[in-house]
Amino acid sequence: MKTNKSFSKRLKVTRTGKIISRKPGFNHFNAKQSRSTQLAGRKGKAFVISNKSKSHLLPFA
Repeated sequence: MKTNKSFSKRLKVTRTGKIISRKPGFNHFNAKQSRSTQLAGRKGKAFVISNKSKSHLLPFA
């Protein structure tokens, strides 16, 4: 079974098996935001997904 590359590039699997994704809405137009808001966008966000979907999209993670 192949890994879905477009999906795997958006996510990071941690050592304990958690899935982390980027917060949405921080790709561009960040100059008008306060510095604290800009830095908050750099942090990851826990990504909740069912095990069945996870096994289809990230079979080796």
